[in-house]
Amino acid sequence: MTESLDPGRLAAWRAYIEASQRLFTQIEEDLRSRADLSFADYHVLVLLSEAPGQRLRMGELAGRLVFSPSRLTYQISSMQRRGLVARQACPDDRRGSEAVLTAAGLLTLRETAPHHLASVRTHLMDDLDDAEVACLTRVFERLGDRLRAARATSTTHATS
Repeated sequence: MTESLDPGRLAAWRAYIEASQRLFTQIEEDLRSRADLSFADYHVLVLLSEAPGQRLRMGELAGRLVFSPSRLTYQISSMQRRGLVARQACPDDRRGSEAVLTAAGLLTLRETAPHHLASVRTHLMDDLDDAEVACLTRVFERLGDRLRAARATSTTHATS
């Protein structure tokens, strides 16, 4: 039998799950009502806007989004139909492809970002003091690093 969590950790886990789901749902509803974007759409636009040449290889984008290749293909195809991104062959490797931010995608991001950030402030950041923000940053950076490393290790072992 698996060891259970102590009551304090179980309460923390349940509070995290319920609050994070509510937060994600609220922020996505705000994005959809303002710009008819999903959270995934918005995240793709942000990542591409920050990338050199506003383009990323599909594999790198999938890794950054924590998407399977098929899920990313579906996501990019949906955004491509709406004119937010384009998919182009890699200039240095014709076998690969890149997702590229379009002018319409950049405009959508610029118009949506202030409203999205207001939603993040309203539903999360305004309720936290500086110490809580610093604590959350430390916790989630540490967890993210550990989970990325574990995934990289499991991927390496799976392909060996």
